[in-house]
Order: sequence, then structure tokens, then C-alpha cells
Amino acid sequence: MQFHLNGFRTGDPGVSERSEQALSSSGSNSLPREVDVLIVGCGPAGLTLAAQLSAFPGIRTCIVDQKSGPLQLGQADGIACRTLEMFEAFGFSERVLKESYWVNETSFWKPDDGNRENIVRHGRIEDVEDGLSEMPHVILNQARVHDFYLDVMRRSPNRLEPHYAQRLIDLEIDPAVSGGGAITHPVTVRLERLDPSHEGQVETVKARYVVGCDGARSAVRKSLGRELKGDSANQAWGVMDVLAVTDFPDIRLKALIQSAGEGSIVLIPREGGYLVRIYVELDKLAVNERVASRNITVDHLIAAAQRILNPYKLDVKEVAWWSVYEIGQRLCDKFDDVPEDEVRTRLPHVFIAGDACHTHSPKAGQGMNVSMQDAFNLGWKLAAVLQGRCPPELLHSYSAERQAIARELIDFDREWAKMLSAPLKSESNPDGVEPAEVQSYFVRSGRYTAGTATRYRPSVLTGEATHQHLAKGLTIGMRFHSAPVIRLGDAKPVELGHAAKADGRWRIYAFAGAGDRAAPSSRLRALCDFLADSPASPVRKYTSADGDIDSVIDLRAIFQQAHRELAVESMPALLLPAKGRLGLRDYEKMFCPDLRSGRDVFDMRGIDRERGCMVVVRPDQYVAHVLPLDAHAELAAFFDGFMLPRV
Repeated sequence: MQFHLNGFRTGDPGVSERSEQALSSSGSNSLPREVDVLIVGCGPAGLTLAAQLSAFPGIRTCIVDQKSGPLQLGQADGIACRTLEMFEAFGFSERVLKESYWVNETSFWKPDDGNRENIVRHGRIEDVEDGLSEMPHVILNQARVHDFYLDVMRRSPNRLEPHYAQRLIDLEIDPAVSGGGAITHPVTVRLERLDPSHEGQVETVKARYVVGCDGARSAVRKSLGRELKGDSANQAWGVMDVLAVTDFPDIRLKALIQSAGEGSIVLIPREGGYLVRIYVELDKLAVNERVASRNITVDHLIAAAQRILNPYKLDVKEVAWWSVYEIGQRLCDKFDDVPEDEVRTRLPHVFIAGDACHTHSPKAGQGMNVSMQDAFNLGWKLAAVLQGRCPPELLHSYSAERQAIARELIDFDREWAKMLSAPLKSESNPDGVEPAEVQSYFVRSGRYTAGTATRYRPSVLTGEATHQHLAKGLTIGMRFHSAPVIRLGDAKPVELGHAAKADGRWRIYAFAGAGDRAAPSSRLRALCDFLADSPASPVRKYTSADGDIDSVIDLRAIFQQAHRELAVESMPALLLPAKGRLGLRDYEKMFCPDLRSGRDVFDMRGIDRERGCMVVVRPDQYVAHVLPLDAHAELAAFFDGFMLPRV
């Protein structure tokens, strides 16, 4: 963590200096009349987006929710490896890791061949494959994740706080914008206050952009005339968080339990050492039957769990929360307000994210995770457009990228949910599923459940794989896979991917070729000289004259030599940039392999040792391009495809 850049400050370094916007709005609890971005909904997607936008002092953001206050008890609890990588960029991964339950292993249970009424363990595996991420799969109450995001917002330059007890009545997009009209705040939103002292009062907010993160019954989505479309599996499941006494040996392991005739359980231990979440398969629903008509009680769930766990006993002492739901997967055809046939002639101004545009079964643990990734994708793009760094056409890419990813995940979720609810294979049911098949599918699908399978297709933001062979382990379109390195300036072991923060900046990781020490005749030195001095340099072209040289595009260099073999003082100036009001040097731009541990980043990520390469990474941590170190023109052309020259 870097601080003191603009002068020495005492106190908590995680609290940013207040922006002028924060100072001017201090003490006001009424809604602003005009905002750049209005976020509707304080769920995981809404808070991810708000936390990201709160980092930009010049962007006026407002977030509202019809609830009376922050979430106290959440329903979502699974946090994927990829999501923890994102939390690191927001600065609170360590808090999550400290409080959460770590899902280290998963066990599998099936009917005992000797006595089909009993269950027996038939497998136990690592939950996440080795080397998939530096982060584990963890379990933590959704409300705590919300708390951490709220802390980020409160400590940001804008000191952003949600406005609770605000119900969206309607929104209207000025029709003049579709005709190219110069409307600065084209979306008008009416909100009704629900707090007792102002109940029924209607307030109006005009916004440049509105984002609906308001759940599966989204009022924003309905205002756009869009629908969640899909199907239901006609299968009811119950879920409960319980404190229980049991002799079931795997009560502190994630477990998939299949009985001969009583259904299945997905058991997930919770944080704190005692609480456990139990998903229980219930009866098949008739066509068009709703689970609410069954009048299922928590006692039904407990009894079903006890039958499935036979011969083990389950004595439930307390139920912290429970619910019953139907399995279903639903998806919106578009995640913004522009019809597909008008993409070339209209710009989007209203977006939907998270459950507002896709819903999944909870057993794959994707709902909250995918929702936050939606918002991370959209947040940096809104910031880039509002700051004048990118044209508003860039915002079309949000729906294009995330709708395709949601469709893939729904297909996976449908198959996984179907397998968990399928009857077991037996003499009377030869078409049933084998327990071994479930375990095998779980292993094959590990990258989906870890959140690392997302891959964006080639586009203006994602290059072609022409030079992918230069970095075989850093796939274009997929998230930048971190690796351990040694920071040259202070010899500190760090994760290379943790250099990327949720600050809207692009990263270029320059991996030096064999023998390259950034000498005057080297490829790495030539790249630094090009980026620092050439009129065609994207660093020069897109960075404002009064901004730090790395404020838009942040260059990092990774050498092949051990850190004691290199001299910091001989490095190019661009790798020791002068920054801030005092012109202080940044010594955290250069890295070397962690040779002492034997984990060489060049080997781990398949970097061409002879030639080296550039890996261009988007602000949301996805690899945008892989290029040779001397492909200066190609690098410039890539950024020219979506960025605007500085004003």
C-alpha cells in the first residue's frame, strides 16, 4: 500500500483526502438534483459499482435502496477465488480471509451398497485445483461483504453513503437523446421516500446514467420493458443456516450427499466454526405448481435432512435463517436500454446488473459473484466515459460482454442443478446418475465455480490471439493470473496481480527477454523510451498534462534475473516515475522472479524467455492483449481503437 505521495499525513492511510464534492455535500441527507450515475439497489452489484465510482473525485454518484438500512443477514455466502482477487483490488481481501470459512476440501457421499438406507463417503478432493488462484474459495455472510464495500465508500474521496428508504416510482429517458440531442442528464428518475418522517414524499433526480442493481424483481428492468426469460426445473429445495449437534463426520467440510430414496444435500460450513448451511432437496413440483403452495415449514427441512443423513444424527439447536425456493435459470436478452437493432444509432443510458438481468440456482454459488463481476465490468467503463477518456460508444460493450458470460454460466448452472436433483442409478432406474459422475463433473467444472472460466471474445477491448504463444498462461480475454514475484526496490515478496487496484487504470506488464536488464540497447529500454517520449505513445497521448505519468496506463516491468543482480539506479526513468505534488519517485514498478521459492513467474505463466512480451490488462483485471516487446505500433493502435486523446 502506497501513501504520503502528496505530503506526510498521520492517521489511517486508507482514508482518502476529501474531495470538493464531499465537502460541499457534507451533512445533507436529501437526494442531489443531478448526478452522473444513479445506482438503484444496495446489493452486491450496486455496492461494487458504487465503491468503484467513489474513487473518482470528479464523478458524482448516488446510490439508493428501498430498504430502511444496511443488510443485516444475507442469503448469499459463497465467495469464489476470482471474487477474492477482485476484493484485493478494492483493498479488503484480508478482512474477508480473516473472518470467512475456507472451503479447502469437498467430500462426496452415496448410499451404502451393504445397506441402501445408510450413506457412506465415497470420495474426498481438494475444492480448488492447485495453482488456479492465489486466493481460496471462502464462505462469509453477504452482509459482511456489504459492510466492507460501505467502508470503502466512506473512506473514498467522495465519502459516499447510500440513501435508504427510497423506492423507485419510474424513470424516463429523454427521447431527444436518440436523435443526437445534446442532453447532459437525459434520465429522469422519481423516487418515493419510505422513512416515517418523510413518508410519501417524492423526489426527482436527473442522471447521465442509471444502473439498476435492484434484484430479480427489478423496477429499473421493468421500466425498460425487458424481461427475465427462462424455465423452472419444477424442483423444490430448502436451505437453512443451523447450529446443530451431529455425529456426521464431515460437518466441517463442504459435502455433496446423495441418498438412495430421500434426495440430496449440499452441506456448506459457515464462518465462525459452528454454523452450517444445509441445502435440502425436497419434493418434485407439478407443472406450473409454485413452491409457496406447499406450505413447507422449517421442520420439514430438518426432517428431510435427518432422513438423508441416516445413519448419522442431526440435532438442530437453532435455525438462524431458512428459505424454500424453486430451481430456475432466467436471463435478459440485453443488459441496457438500447434494442439490438439500434446499437449503431443509439447510446445506452440505463443499465441493469446482477439478479436484475440473470438468476441462477444458489448451489453453484454464482449469483453474488457474477453480479459483482457485472458491476466491475461496467464501473471502469462508466468512469472512462465520464472522465472523457473514452467515447460513450464504449458502453455498448458492457451488455455485449456480460450477457454472453451470463448465458454460459446459466448453461453450466442448469446442468449442475439437474445433476444434483437427478435420481441415483439403480436396478429400477438404469438411467439415473452415478455418484461418481457427480464427483467427476464437480472436478471438471471447478473453474466455473471458482469464477476463473470467464473469457471475453475478441473485440475493440480484447485483441486477437496472434501473439498468445508469448504468454501461454495469460490467456487473452481471461483474468490476469497472478504469480509470486520479488519487488526490486525493496526485495519484498508480493503477488504480481496485486499491483492492479480498482482505480480505472490500464496496466502493461512488460516481461523482459533473456539477458535484458533494460540496458540502452535492449527491447525493454526501447519500449520505455517509446512510451515516455514518442508522440504515438498511448501513455503520452491519453494522459493529461497535469496528471501523473501512470494515471491512465501503468507500466510494470518483470525481469528474469534475481533481484540482487539488478541495479535500480540504472533503470529507465519511466520505471522510476516522478509523481504527485512533490515529484516523489515510485520504486514499486519493477519485479523479479521469486527464485528462492522455485516459483518462477516466467515458467508459471508460460512467458517466452527468449523474446519476452507485453501483457496489456484492463482495469477489471482481464487480459486485453499479448504483444511482442517491440510491437510499439500495434500497442498504439490497440489503445487508439477506444480511447480519446487528452484535452
